[in-house]
Order: sequence, then C-alpha cells, then structure tokens
Amino acid sequence: MLYTIIRLSHFLAIFVLAIALVINNMVISPTISDEDASNLVKVDNIFRISAALVALFGLALWLWVGKPRVFYGMNLFFQLKLGLFALAALLSIYPTFFFFKVRRDATRENAVPASVRLLMRLELLLLVIIPTLAYLMARGIGLSI
Repeated sequence: MLYTIIRLSHFLAIFVLAIALVINNMVISPTISDEDASNLVKVDNIFRISAALVALFGLALWLWVGKPRVFYGMNLFFQLKLGLFALAALLSIYPTFFFFKVRRDATRENAVPASVRLLMRLELLLLVIIPTLAYLMARGIGLSI
C-alpha cells in the first residue's frame, strides 16, 4: 500500500513538473512585462517544488519501498536518468534567477536573453528523454548484473 501511495505521488509530482515547465515555455517570449515575470516566478516556484517532490518520492522508491536497490543502482538507464535530472536542475538555475531579477526591476518591458529561452527549451527536451529512460529502466533493460 505504501509503495502504491509513494509511486502515485511520484507520478503526480512529475505531471505537475511537466505542466509547469510547459507553461513556462509557452509564456516566455523575447520580451516580457513585469506582470509576466511575476507570473513566471509563481509558475517557476511550482516547478521547483514539484522537482523537489519528484526527487524525494523517487529516492523513497529507490531506497525504501521500490524494487531492490541493485535493480536501480546497476542499471545504466537509471544512472543516465539521474544524471539528466540533475542536469535539468542545473539548467533551471539561471532562468529562475532571471525571473526573480526581472520581477524586482521597475521597467515595464524586459528583454529575455536567448540563453534563458534556450535553457528552458533544453529542460523541455530532457522532460521527453527522462521518461523514456525510466520506461527502459523499469523493464530491466540496461541492467548489468
């Protein structure tokens, strides 16, 4: 029962993370208003909280109630998935700081650096790759025992 609750919580957090990331990518444009920046900060907060919950529930599945630790730890696709999740977390740092900075500025229109938009698009790409790796990992593909 606990396994089911944690697994469903993990999936729910993943869906919230995906929705927040898609919303951020839909709203971002070459210039944003201070109101847009404020809204982007709110959505980005939801994204960060859901990412933390994904990590927390994922760790619980890995170390506590899921399949044996060796099933995950020795799987190449699991290791890639963890690495890409960490990369996505690193990629999200600069856009987050940018949104906070723009929200505090008094200007009405703010230019969004191309690097912010690129990093957000890369996060979206990782959002497609990571579930594919999770699917392969869950099927035991990539297990090197």
